[in-house]
Amino acid sequence: MHKFLAKCDEALAEISAQGRYRRFVALEKLVETFPYYRVTMEGKTRDILVWSTNDYLGMGTDPVVIEAAIDAARNYGAGAGGTRNIAGSSPIHVALEEELADLHGKDAALLFTSGYVSNQASLTAILNSLPDWHVFSDAQNHNSMIVGIKGGKQATVHIFKHNDMADLERLLAAAPADAPKLIAFESVYSMDGDIAPLAEICDLADKYNAITYLDEVHAVGMYGPHGGGVSERDGVADRITIIEGTLAKAYGCHGGYITGDFKVLDYIRSVAAGFIFTTALPPPTVAAALASIRTLKADNARRALLFNRAETLKAKFKAAGLPVMPSTSHIVPLMIGNAAKATEVSMRLIREFGMYATPINYPTVPQGTERLRFTPGPKHTDEMMDELVAALCQILQPAEAATA
Repeated sequence: MHKFLAKCDEALAEISAQGRYRRFVALEKLVETFPYYRVTMEGKTRDILVWSTNDYLGMGTDPVVIEAAIDAARNYGAGAGGTRNIAGSSPIHVALEEELADLHGKDAALLFTSGYVSNQASLTAILNSLPDWHVFSDAQNHNSMIVGIKGGKQATVHIFKHNDMADLERLLAAAPADAPKLIAFESVYSMDGDIAPLAEICDLADKYNAITYLDEVHAVGMYGPHGGGVSERDGVADRITIIEGTLAKAYGCHGGYITGDFKVLDYIRSVAAGFIFTTALPPPTVAAALASIRTLKADNARRALLFNRAETLKAKFKAAGLPVMPSTSHIVPLMIGNAAKATEVSMRLIREFGMYATPINYPTVPQGTERLRFTPGPKHTDEMMDELVAALCQILQPAEAATA
């Protein structure tokens, strides 16, 4: 056996022994019944209530969004036909970039094939532009940001404690005063559900002459009066150098983007391999995203209902004595603390109660902090939540449930 194959066997056996082997649940999303999906397990097909989709607002099933995709497919075809430079840049791509620039109050926007690629390609491009970059990265930044930062071949990387402004300032103050500096951070951190102090980070960036790179993927569409994210909500979007976002979560579609100064984005467009060498987003996806953004810009009621649903679920978890983690966002994590148990709870929810919540295990979160992640949306009712709470109490608190 080749050494690599032997290594695969060894690594997979270790992952399985730790209880964190990832088995995909084949969930069939149904437009007419969302958030109910269809699943086939052990030879049986049934509908289950999904609690962990990143289609936070259900825009992936919205009739306006779907019809926009259908019309674009009829008019422009299924695929873009090439990279943006070859045959994949159309008026609809330009229109979406203009809409995104307007959403964030920036000069320009640039589309990528995913949020992961937009982070990886953009950060690598920026950090290879000069030989002496110092980058300051939050300890809980997403893997796409970490990989992008590591792509800066000569950059000096500093990791500051999560959302800790004193630690960030300590590192900024210790760096060479004349070195180019970049602070990379997220707004909503998707596993813990907490939110960064954007204004304080901007203050430090101004004080130490640093540019800022903000990942808003778990906030765009949901926060701010038009869905521009936490930066819009907090009134600091104009102070952020680059705002990155996704079309794959609250907007219910696919793709990633960055927004910012025209010259900065033109530079990234011209040098970022992750943009230059990949096929452009398909026209149906672009048209659907454009319709979704325009719809949500004017739909504060849907956003308000999302936050109402999240706060209601948090309150119900707390009232039932379930180990809900502190969260200041729409994300509701429930601490389990063990990979095998998190997977077991998730599977029992499916098999016994017809519900699904994603188990979050290492390396997504540190070992010992494994959890279930709930993202209640506008269509999750109080009755659904009561059924979920009862199921979790039966699984996690069998003694209490038996004596209740």
